Amino acid sequence: MNHSTSTSPAPRVTRRLAADAEGITETARLLREGGLVALPTETVYGLAADATSGKAVAGIYAAKERPSFNPLIAHLPSIEAARREGMFDANALALAKAFWPGPLTLVVPISSGCTVSELARAGLDSVALRVPAHPLAHAVLEAAGRPIAAPSANRSGRVSATSAAHVLADLDGRIDAVLDAGPTVIGVESTIVACLDGAPKLLRPGGVPRAAIEGVIGRSLVLAGEAGAAPVSPGLLASHYAPAAQVRLEAEAPRAGEAWLGFGPERAGFIAPGIALNLSPMGDLAEAAANLFGYMRQLDAQGPAAIAIAPIPESGLGEAINDRLRRAAAPR
Repeated sequence: MNHSTSTSPAPRVTRRLAADAEGITETARLLREGGLVALPTETVYGLAADATSGKAVAGIYAAKERPSFNPLIAHLPSIEAARREGMFDANALALAKAFWPGPLTLVVPISSGCTVSELARAGLDSVALRVPAHPLAHAVLEAAGRPIAAPSANRSGRVSATSAAHVLADLDGRIDAVLDAGPTVIGVESTIVACLDGAPKLLRPGGVPRAAIEGVIGRSLVLAGEAGAAPVSPGLLASHYAPAAQVRLEAEAPRAGEAWLGFGPERAGFIAPGIALNLSPMGDLAEAAANLFGYMRQLDAQGPAAIAIAPIPESGLGEAINDRLRRAAAPR
């Protein structure tokens, strides 16, 4: 098959927006239209995109050259907005009321009306939520009117950005704009706590001290990875969404009884089975990334014994797509 193998996002002119009403309005417009904007929070600068759009979220991964589809934190302007996206038990609600707005991220089960895309959630039935305290970030979230995904605004594996200059050193020409509000205050990422199955678990230390969290919930926090702790997203699961069907990778064609997940133009004479989808008929890796989790679920819901998946190039976002597919195909 003749697949596209583009390795990097198309060059952009990265604008530097002022921290004023005009800059906030323009940032919100760019986000609503699927753009990428680095904006300040009280922790570090985040690379922001519309969390409800798989295509916009795929742009984050492409710009950061992130090696795998780890769950991204969705930022909201208020507790009320966050509760429309996730289900808060008593512990989660107590922590939200104590530390939001602020540098705390809560991982909770998704609500029935959750709008955060499957790609931003890495295919999980949980969602990572935060209400930031930075006044500029809050203003942008209010103006955008939707959850905004915003991992640190740097290339994957590099030091997190705490100023607009840091952002531009890593991402100039790869994003649409940076909203420049000077250096951030805290300079380390948010604390992440999972409230999924009873006892809250600390997934990542950060801007809210562990002791302060324990003071609110009235018990010791279990650290993910300690005895009795189940590693939970973001970024800590060895396997994220795995379909009920077996997964066969690098397939040239489906076998009898298999569903088909294609990529790129199908070769002449190719006949897809009755259960078939194509991640991107044009061979666009960003489109494929945006469709990945949703298409896997659609195929799996049809009850095939197996899903045969066409080869995906290892370049650019293809590396992350293949990482997730290999996890889905791993022995269980």
